[in-house]
Amino acid sequence: MATYAYVVRDQTGTLRRGTTEAENEEVLGRRLREQGFQVNEIKASRARKKNASGLTFWDNIQRIKAHELAIFFRQFSVMQDAGVSLVRSMAVLSEQTQNTRLRKIIIDIQREIEAGNSLSKSMSKYPYVFSNLMIGLVRAGEVGGVLEETMQRLSTFVEKDVALKRKVKSAMSYPTVVLVLATGIVCGICTFIVPTFIKLFKDLGVADFPTITTWLMDFSEFLLNDWYWCIAIVVGIKVSMTLFGRTRVGARIFDWIKIRMPALGPLNHKVALARFARTLGTLMVSGVPILQAMETVANTVSNSQMMDAIMEARARIREGDRIGEPLKKSGLFPPMVVHMISIGEESGALDQMLAKVADFYEEEVDASLAQLAAAIEPIMIVLLGGIVLFVLIALWMPIIQVISSLSGSGGDSNGGSNGGSS
Repeated sequence: MATYAYVVRDQTGTLRRGTTEAENEEVLGRRLREQGFQVNEIKASRARKKNASGLTFWDNIQRIKAHELAIFFRQFSVMQDAGVSLVRSMAVLSEQTQNTRLRKIIIDIQREIEAGNSLSKSMSKYPYVFSNLMIGLVRAGEVGGVLEETMQRLSTFVEKDVALKRKVKSAMSYPTVVLVLATGIVCGICTFIVPTFIKLFKDLGVADFPTITTWLMDFSEFLLNDWYWCIAIVVGIKVSMTLFGRTRVGARIFDWIKIRMPALGPLNHKVALARFARTLGTLMVSGVPILQAMETVANTVSNSQMMDAIMEARARIREGDRIGEPLKKSGLFPPMVVHMISIGEESGALDQMLAKVADFYEEEVDASLAQLAAAIEPIMIVLLGGIVLFVLIALWMPIIQVISSLSGSGGDSNGGSNGGSS
């Protein structure tokens, strides 16, 4: 298909310009008129080389943020609720978004819909943008004829997920900034201040340094002469952990540590439980079959151990069992969660119970983050104070030695002169 630039006038009389692909000018003109536009001009356009999906290299590396998807789904649901057609909704959304990559994806989805494909099938072309959860919900909405309600639930889900991630990230930013600041201060002191003191001590004739000063001197010399090893070690550790984490064994080990490590383990566990309950509840209320819902949820909890427990529960459900029992046996789901799910199954209100569980654990995450922030602040203060105290002691001990030696030599010379006069 060729690329065309077009100029149209909308129903309010406003001129709009854009570029899109079409078989020919007649097809594009007909498409634009069907959307309610008055076509003023269509001409062939020279475009950058694109791949099969219509995206350039720079488009592909541009990141689509979660909050941009939340806005997309929210606006889409509003237009669907107002009775706007799918094609017209996509045309409006492509003009609304500021993200170039997302805009071109929306335009491509619009073309797919015009060609007769469903919205869910069109979205499935972009698995790195639209998750299995999103595609599954849209498919359920299409089958049930409640696409606008599904989009509302999906936008709410994405917004809550974004808010949860933002809270965790915000809580972790403070200790990260403090650690980076402390590292910068130590490197600055060891690079610029410590060498000056070492030269001063040597000029004063200090030969036998205290152990703590020797440690500081060795570290300073390492930073000055072998600083590239620090970068190599940090990068090597980071790359090694990343590659190991991508293996099956490494992922399981890291996931085990994430939910069992002190302080952060319970927080990560609560985040995973909140995401499990919110995702499964959203899928259930949207009419997604339980087996498909469990498989989708397993891929969204971001923890291999919980994923195994969910998939085990899915296998038991296929055999006719309930959800609660296998989740309980895994030891990863608290009794409260298991009982709430069991009550929901018995009463036929599983989606409502899951929503209550999700609300509860999101509140628990908020409380845990507040406690963690309150505990981290004094720890960071003590850490910074300890670093400063270590440097001060290491630098002052040789000075005290010099002062003591000068005082001793002064006393000896005074004693000797007094004895000679007598």
